[in-house]
Amino acid sequence: MKKTNAMRMLDEAKIFYEVAEYDVDPEDLSGLHVAQAASLPPEQVFKTIVLKGDRSGYLVVCLPAGDEIDLKKVAALSGNKSVELIHISDLERITGYVRGGCSPIGMKKKFPTFASEKLRGQEKVYVSAGRRGLQLYLFSADLISFCEIFLGDIGRE
Repeated sequence: MKKTNAMRMLDEAKIFYEVAEYDVDPEDLSGLHVAQAASLPPEQVFKTIVLKGDRSGYLVVCLPAGDEIDLKKVAALSGNKSVELIHISDLERITGYVRGGCSPIGMKKKFPTFASEKLRGQEKVYVSAGRRGLQLYLFSADLISFCEIFLGDIGRE
């Protein structure tokens, strides 16, 4: 398997991870579908969403596959008055990743990253490896530290 940028960065930082592969359904790239396709516990699969704040510019959010993002809560936590989802056609240009393969690790630029406080409640979690069909399994503490993640209440079930 060819290493992704996210894997190379974790290797360089000497952070342990495992890779889980799954069959991609281009019609359903949701986090819940990824969890199901890879036979992973959905509460441990964290999806990555890129937003734009009115004050901060681009920011990254990670939350459990089954949760919905609460834009007002993200805005408050990130010091913005408002945040909005970026247009899907801008995702690759901004991050270097495509929809369904966006990892919080190894984007083109380092953006402020926020995650559901539920991240701390999991010893290990899955995040995209930076390519559709691949998930990284790593210690949540390593993910929080490496990505300098701010934790808070940003979603709803």
